[in-house]
This record gives sequence, structure tokens and C-alpha cells, in this order.
Amino acid sequence: MGMMISRRMFVAGAAASAFALRGGAWAQGPDGLVVRTKSGVLRGEMAGDARVFRGVPFAEAPVGALRFRPPVKGKAWTGERAATEFAAAAMQPGGGTFSQSEDCLYLNVWAPKGKGPFPVFVWIHGGGFTGGRSFDPVQDGAKFANAGIVCVTVAYRLGVFGFLDFEPLLGASYAGSANNGLRDVIASLAWVKEDIGAFGGDAARVTIGGESAGAKLADILMGVPSAEGLFHQVISESGGAERIAPRANALKVGKGFGEVWGKGDLLTADPKALIEAQTSFMKTWPQHFPLRAEIDGVLIPRLPVETIAAGSTKGKRLLIGTNREESASFIGPHPAKDPGAGDLGNLPVGTFDEVYAKYAGLYPEMSVEGRRIRATTAEEYWIPSMRALDAHVRGGGKAWDYRVDFFETTGRLKDYAYHSLETPMIWDKPRESVGNAVAEASLSGQMHAAWVAFIQGETPAAAGLPVWPAYRSDTRDTMIFDTTSRIEAKPQEAEMRLWDGLL
Repeated sequence: MGMMISRRMFVAGAAASAFALRGGAWAQGPDGLVVRTKSGVLRGEMAGDARVFRGVPFAEAPVGALRFRPPVKGKAWTGERAATEFAAAAMQPGGGTFSQSEDCLYLNVWAPKGKGPFPVFVWIHGGGFTGGRSFDPVQDGAKFANAGIVCVTVAYRLGVFGFLDFEPLLGASYAGSANNGLRDVIASLAWVKEDIGAFGGDAARVTIGGESAGAKLADILMGVPSAEGLFHQVISESGGAERIAPRANALKVGKGFGEVWGKGDLLTADPKALIEAQTSFMKTWPQHFPLRAEIDGVLIPRLPVETIAAGSTKGKRLLIGTNREESASFIGPHPAKDPGAGDLGNLPVGTFDEVYAKYAGLYPEMSVEGRRIRATTAEEYWIPSMRALDAHVRGGGKAWDYRVDFFETTGRLKDYAYHSLETPMIWDKPRESVGNAVAEASLSGQMHAAWVAFIQGETPAAAGLPVWPAYRSDTRDTMIFDTTSRIEAKPQEAEMRLWDGLL
């Protein structure tokens, strides 16, 4: 990975004179590896056939007086800035294999050769709002760049730095700070709108996407009024827009963290101490994923699905889906007890138990373990995704729905289409270590090609896949990705009805 760079590591020189500006805003040098953005000159490097720019700042470092504050647009620099090393990841528990820092608001760009204009794919990493990084080796954008797409991977503040409301602890001026991680993503999209043309990207064709927490942020952004003009399509892998707290709950979580923290100065504390307190807090808090965005009445005026259904994504396109047994990654196989509050992201245990009790009658042939996994998958991923999907279509958007049934034939999670199983395939990085590696390689090529087609503005399609019809709420035609993929109408219809009126 190389040594991480700071904001002050530049290649000095009069690079601005090395090439002429076109349009007075930004330009590429003759080899495409030197670009002038509105903030300054960047030098990237080639990685195979892709031009790569790493560690590009899109906001000021959120440190010192900016800790727990909304992101501030980055300042311009002079001279030529090297963009050849990844910046540090956001502060998070663990992560011994890569550097971490509060100074984390950077993005990475993989661009095709040539001037474009090319469609743009902005990837928001997952990690439960408390972990992850924009430079995971799986999410290397070279394959997308080789397909004629400018791929951008973005970072955002995690945990208490990005998803805790500090108003109860620091005063009214910190109200809504639980949305700072989301604001970071919005700031990165504003940078894309302003500067992606320097890399050959088309700011009028931006697809945002992500997996898990990244997909949830993308889905929430569909219901954020101020973000409407920053993207045109959405890809949601195992997402949903329900990972959001009413304001009263966000304030309660802020107070709860304060009780664990004690009386130390939050604004000058060592960031590692804050992460340690976060870990202690999350172990005792009765709700799963307490650190989440909030309905603050400013950035997010109401539940995102309500805003989406009212037309915030009218005319936009959505590709969305989940894996059949997402929760196998977390609670199974063979958990010690039935699901409790620590396994649920959205519902109180009592409400969940009423639904879960009906799974035995619906799937009598399924093991207890299998029913437990299916029900918690529905609560956290499948039903929230379907709620976002239906709201999008009601609001005038177009969508394609999928479910991943493909599973590994070896290993601890064999026979399960578990959470994140599809991620390497989307990036066309099939694994050679699984028992059915040949089948995974074939499906990987198909899924990557379908994602590329969608990003390019076409119907998602690939050789070997059946024709994928657009989603309709009455037929619910769904692409089932498997060793032999198929279209299925109204999959899991009886199971879906168990969740009517919930979430």
C-alpha cells in the first residue's frame, strides 16, 4: 500500500504551466496523468490501462476546531500535488494493517485513458458506520475504468466522529452532528460535480453506490433534498434507508456515550481514546448499531422513504438487491441463542419475535438455524431494501431488483448466500480459494458486466443472463443470481407479507 501521504506532501514546481487550461476551470496534461482541478494540480500514475489518482482531498481535515463539525470545503493549493498514495482511513476499532487518522476526507479516482466524457461511479464503502476504508483491495476501480467508467471511492468519518449527536455533551451548535458522516459523502459528491471533468468524467452521469452501510447511506441520500442534484442513478447492495434515528433517539444515544466517556475534554481528547470509549459504549447499549444518521429536521427533514415516495428520485434509476441469507455472516451458523437486541438493526425484540414466531409455520421444512438467519436477514436488509425500492417506484423512478442465491460449496458458511458474498464479483475479482471457483468466476463476469451496463445508462444485462425486466410493484420481477440465473416473479411473497406495516 505504501506510505500514507499528508495534505502537505506535494511535488513543488510550476506544473500549472505544463499544459494549457481549457475553459478556464480544469484540464488534463498531454499524458492524462497531470490534471488541474479547481483546487490545484494533481499528478497521478498508470495502473495497467487505468489512470489512478489516490489520496485526493475533497474537504479540510476535520480536526482541531473542525472536530465533530460539518465538513468544510478544501482549500486550494499551489504547485503540483502527488496523488500516488492512499490517504489514511477514518478512525475505527482495530485496523492494524492500515493507517488511521481523523484527517481522512480523501477520495481515489480510477479513470480511463482519453478525455471522455465518461460516466462516473462513486463507491461508498461499508462497515457498519464504524469501520471500512475507501482503498480496500477488492474495490480497486481498474476494471470499471477499463470498461469506460470513471470510478471514485470515497471516505467519510466513522463511529462517534461521524454518527453521534454531540449536542447533549457540547451544546446546541453541535446539533445534528450524527449526520456528519453523511455530510462527508455529500461533500465528496459536490467535489465530483465540480471537478470530475478534469479526469474525463461526466458530471451529468453520476451513479452512487455501495454495499451494506455504504448502500444504506446511498439509499438515505435518495431522501436528502440537498443531495438531489449530485447524482442520477443509485446502486444499492444489501442496503435500505431505515438505518436512521429519530432526533430524540439520537440525543439519547449522545447522552449514553457521554456517561461512558466521563468528564474528559471531548474536543482535545486523543482520537484513540474516543474509539476505546465507543467500543465500551457499543458493548452495553441495548440497540444494535446505535451510531447512525438522524432525522435532524435540517439535512434530513423526515424518514427518507417518505421523501423518496414523494418524488425526490423521480426520473432517476435504481439497481437494488440483497443476498438470500445475509445474516449468516453475523449470527450463524449455530448461534448460542435466539436473536436478541444485539442482532436487530430496526425493531425492538418484542415486535421482531411476533414476526419470527410465524416463520416456523411458513418454512416448516427449514432448520431453526435457517429460519433464524432468514428472519434477521429480512429485518436488517431485505425488507428495508424493498421499502426503499417501492418508495422509489411510487415516486416516479425506474428500478431493477435482484437477489443473490449463489453460495460457496466449502467453508464455514457453505450453502449460504451470506452478507458481502457478491462484493468481489461486482468488482470482477472472483476468488480462486472457494470450492466452486469456476462457477463464481462465470457469475462474476456476468454481474460486473450488468453493473457496467447500468452505470452506462443501459438496461443491466450480460451474456448468459436472462432479460432483466424493470421492477413493477405488482409483479416484482427479480433477477436471481445463481449458477444458472433466472427471473422470478414475487419471490418470497408469503414471507414478505409477514412484514406488512413494519419498518
